[in-house]
Amino acid sequence: MEQEIQLNEHNKQEYPPMHTTEHILNQTMVRMFGCPRSRNAHIERKKSKCDYELPEAPTPEQMQEIERRVNEVIDQHLPVTIEFMPREAAAAIVDLSKLPEDASSTLRIVRIGDYDACACIGAHVQNTSEIGHFKLLTYDYNEGRLRLRFKLIE
Repeated sequence: MEQEIQLNEHNKQEYPPMHTTEHILNQTMVRMFGCPRSRNAHIERKKSKCDYELPEAPTPEQMQEIERRVNEVIDQHLPVTIEFMPREAAAAIVDLSKLPEDASSTLRIVRIGDYDACACIGAHVQNTSEIGHFKLLTYDYNEGRLRLRFKLIE
């Protein structure tokens, strides 16, 4: 008899292309700046925002590079896959610092090709070819917090 996996309840229905893009943006920020994944995000269909902790303001050239790199990943048409694993195994491959204390002992890991892996219970596309393109709208830096506002375009 196969055991059914029980995950925590999820209180919001994300727009899968934007939510998947948030994962790509998070990994891009980690790789470019060595910062943690977004600590605060508001992900919506029309436009979204993410906040990152950085010791100094990025240059305009770095901001352009973020947009370029995110789109480069999207354009690779990477598969988005899901696997379930015990929390201990997940801790060896993903950052669990944002995980709620009452999270289940089995975690859902979402992978975007070999680019990103993250514990997540949200909705995602099956392939980055379903996303469109990432457009950075505005950004501001204030006291160690970089806020990015972005949307997806066809």
